[in-house]
Amino acid sequence: MFMLERERIDSTFKKVKAQSANFLTLINLSLGALALLFMINNDLKIGFILIFLAGLFDRFDGMVARKLNIESEFGKQLDSLCDLISFGIAPAFLIYQAVLHQFGVPGMIFTIIFIVCGAIRLARFNITEFTGSFVGVPITVAGCLMAAAYLSINFVPAFFFMFLTIGLSFLMISTISVKKQ
Repeated sequence: MFMLERERIDSTFKKVKAQSANFLTLINLSLGALALLFMINNDLKIGFILIFLAGLFDRFDGMVARKLNIESEFGKQLDSLCDLISFGIAPAFLIYQAVLHQFGVPGMIFTIIFIVCGAIRLARFNITEFTGSFVGVPITVAGCLMAAAYLSINFVPAFFFMFLTIGLSFLMISTISVKKQ
């Protein structure tokens, strides 16, 4: 009887361990979605903070997956889907709500271009073999830079954010090589 109970506990522990990185990834997604909800209610500061918290969980999910040797194709795909929300849609919406809305349709187009380029970047990453360097700027980097730019809104002209948005968009889909840190 004791052996059966021990086997059941071991089995449960293995299942929990196998999903630990995915759980962190889902926290990343939840924080990105929560950021969007706060931004819809015009609480951009909280949205900004939540994007950076999502970045922390994104960093930890990969570390946990590698450390526990639980990397999987499912986890890779899940991470990309979550990253699109937290580092594509949320930062683009933050800057749109804060500044780009002033430009009307062009502001909307630049916001959408950032999200589209982020999706292309993630899809390209998922179908290529990783060699130690990223091709194009990772969406997490571009998204965090976009979100960080929110701190400069009162110090730089509004049109700067149009250039920043399009520049980061093209850097994500560029062929420049970025060494993984």
